[in-house]
Amino acid sequence: MNQYETVFILTPVLSDVQMKEAVDKFKGILTAEGAEIVNEENWGLKKLAYPIQKKSTGFYQLIEFNAEPAVIDKLEINFRRDERVIRFLTFKQDKYAAEYAAKRRGLKSASTTTATAEVAETNKED
Repeated sequence: MNQYETVFILTPVLSDVQMKEAVDKFKGILTAEGAEIVNEENWGLKKLAYPIQKKSTGFYQLIEFNAEPAVIDKLEINFRRDERVIRFLTFKQDKYAAEYAAKRRGLKSASTTTATAEVAETNKED
């Protein structure tokens, strides 16, 4: 199994429910094909560097997963068929990128834990 990372941009006209539904569809495709989802991040609504299909913003989503190479073809076919996806990029991580991604996930979870602890302490003081 190889480690992959895919980032896709969804059209900005979607509601939150429709956006989550689209993300769940692609996660479902991955898990149905035997891929193991390692990490998922919603980067939110961001401005695009240049207009794509007359749209200047889009919902960014990142999914890191372990899968066989054949899974990528099926995933990218579904990206192309879904009109909610305006751009996507999937690439295989080498060992250095995988280490960096693991470290970044660790830092993100540590900062989330620290922030949660600080909020809990603030609430105790009140």
